[in-house]
Amino acid sequence: SLYVSEYFSQSAQKLSFYSWYGNAKLFHFHVPEDTVLLRWLLQASRGKGPECTSMEITVHFRHGAPPVINPLGTHFPANATVRPSYNISITLSSAVQNTTFVNITTPAAGDWFIAAHLPEAAGRIEVKGFSTPCPYMFQADMFVLRLTDMPVLEPGVPMPHTVVSPAKPLHVKVFVPKHAAGMRFQLRSCLTSDQKECAVRVVLGSITLPQSFQKTLTCTGSANCSLALDSPPWEKWLQIMVESLGTANASVSVEMLASFTVCRPGSASSFLNFISLNQSQAGARPGTTGAAGSSAQAAGEAPRNTSGQRSSCLQNQPVVREDLDVVSVRYRLLNGPSVPVNSLSPTLLLLNLNTGMDSGGSLVVSLLLNKTSVNLANATVVGCVSAASPVLSLNATRNCSTAFSQGYPLSMSTASAEAMLIVLYPQTDDWFLSLQLLCPKGQGECPTAEAKVTVFAYLTPCFNDCGPYGQCSLLRRHGYLYAACSCKAGWGGWSCTDDTKAQSIGAQNLATLLLTLSNLMFLPAIAVAVYRYYLVEASVYTYTMFFSTFYHACDQPGVAVMCIMDYDTLQYCDFLGSVVSIWVTILCMARVKKILKYVLFILGTLLIAMSLQLDRRGVWNMMGPCLFALVIMIAAWVHHGTKRRHCYPSSWKRWVFYLLPGITLAFIAISVYAFMETNENYYYTHSIWHVLVACSVAFLLPPRDKHKKPWAWSKKLTCRYQICQNDREELYAVT
Repeated sequence: SLYVSEYFSQSAQKLSFYSWYGNAKLFHFHVPEDTVLLRWLLQASRGKGPECTSMEITVHFRHGAPPVINPLGTHFPANATVRPSYNISITLSSAVQNTTFVNITTPAAGDWFIAAHLPEAAGRIEVKGFSTPCPYMFQADMFVLRLTDMPVLEPGVPMPHTVVSPAKPLHVKVFVPKHAAGMRFQLRSCLTSDQKECAVRVVLGSITLPQSFQKTLTCTGSANCSLALDSPPWEKWLQIMVESLGTANASVSVEMLASFTVCRPGSASSFLNFISLNQSQAGARPGTTGAAGSSAQAAGEAPRNTSGQRSSCLQNQPVVREDLDVVSVRYRLLNGPSVPVNSLSPTLLLLNLNTGMDSGGSLVVSLLLNKTSVNLANATVVGCVSAASPVLSLNATRNCSTAFSQGYPLSMSTASAEAMLIVLYPQTDDWFLSLQLLCPKGQGECPTAEAKVTVFAYLTPCFNDCGPYGQCSLLRRHGYLYAACSCKAGWGGWSCTDDTKAQSIGAQNLATLLLTLSNLMFLPAIAVAVYRYYLVEASVYTYTMFFSTFYHACDQPGVAVMCIMDYDTLQYCDFLGSVVSIWVTILCMARVKKILKYVLFILGTLLIAMSLQLDRRGVWNMMGPCLFALVIMIAAWVHHGTKRRHCYPSSWKRWVFYLLPGITLAFIAISVYAFMETNENYYYTHSIWHVLVACSVAFLLPPRDKHKKPWAWSKKLTCRYQICQNDREELYAVT
């Protein structure tokens, strides 16, 4: 045999602490056919700074779709089926780098996914630039060993082969045809070269994570050995590995035989129904009326011909796949939303999810039993949703399992007529829905009974669009797209349905009121600025108060939300007003000439607007203008002090009652903003930030110029009539 090794690599990704699925870094690989060995090379590393500590990295594996994980231990939505993912932990302690190998023999071909993340996030809101987080990097590489000339076992044809040694197992493959109801594998004529008792182990199927359903058969002696499989995967290559359990120097000769039991499906006139559907949608056109009528007649006559359907082992129902958007598919039944279900053979629906881009959403199957159509007491309609191959023996076994996979069972009766199933991240494959009517023993009318079941099946990016307390986000890893829910207001879970830590409506209203009404503390600062003739500064404070109020009213995670314009616009205006307010306040304290002050106002505002467009959350967008304005203020104060030959400002009352309280409030506000805010206390710590900043502005504004008189409204307003008095003295009198 000729083996070929191949190597696949992807770029390293920076890991994040986990709060939702978007924090997990996804790696997508494709394992080729005839792979007999798969080896993952997992490399994790961290930075060398003092902020880097020991860390545990969790790595999840899954075949066919991204792994469904739950690191936070939250609840999944009702009717969602979840199977734990296969995961390992990699610890970074004293070593800066850790290398781990994961080996998988006879892996399943197709898509494989790896998701890696750090532990749960602490919830602290870090200002970009104040702290340097430790970088944790993760990279996954894949090595495969592929057999280029794997022998093919033809159905019904005995195939002799030799296992050279226990270290070199024999690999063969057989193709499973469509509509295969069962497979029987036989191993016979087992002989050893040293004339000892023959002992071999046969492994059928490939490994798929998180669960593997390989079948193992151990054969000893020369007697025939066989294994029967129900519902093998349709239209796929099935790997068979034979390994010797004898001595190292002895070879084993075996003869293998594979045979299939093929099911004959019943006809549902899908082609005629498809033509009828197209013509009914397009409307009546000249020259096609006769064809449409004949098609409709044939389609209408199809259900009456039940003799052929009852003699087949399954009844196919034609289904049309309709692509709506990214990871969004709707399935339409050509014979109508209701399908007939009987007890003799299962009704089968094909749900095509094999495009390679369908595994990043949620498959939803909803069934509704028409109670009036079931005239038998205690009758039950059972269903099974499975991948790769359907379950064809629902009347004999109700565990909903195929040869190499475990399906998802459904059940309906007259007492409970509805059933729903949500498959999170369904694997890339052909999915099947099998339905069959089960009757209690002793009811002779069961073979002729028939039930009507309405089927709704669709693929959606996020189930129920993540509900009212979540946002469905479309994520991308190279060319692969998948969706996940980002929850808010304390809600959690895969679809934001877990209300364990949810905020009440009262808490949401309180948070909105605190964050919005705290901006009214700018009113004293605006009044002081207007009273002291700082009209430009007062305009800036008014702008900041307005947009900060409505930005926080729009930024709320719960139901107490009001957006007067686009969210991004409100956020930008809020950030711009905050930084410009600090800029104009410090320049006003510098007491420079008016023409220079207003030039700096305009020039600084333009530069701040540009920097915020580049990086809205960078710390230097606020610290840069503040430091530059402080340099200008200190230089101006030194100039004034040198010119007057005493300290500036000269009044000790100005320092004690205005400057020192204002500076103290500003430092407390910066400390609260940079080091105390978390996701839980954000609504009141950020409100404190609003109050402290607004109060500090009112204290720090300088007094008005001496040549300006205070606002005297009584002197500004004149009466309609005035009594004039002539105070001129006559110095000379002529007599």
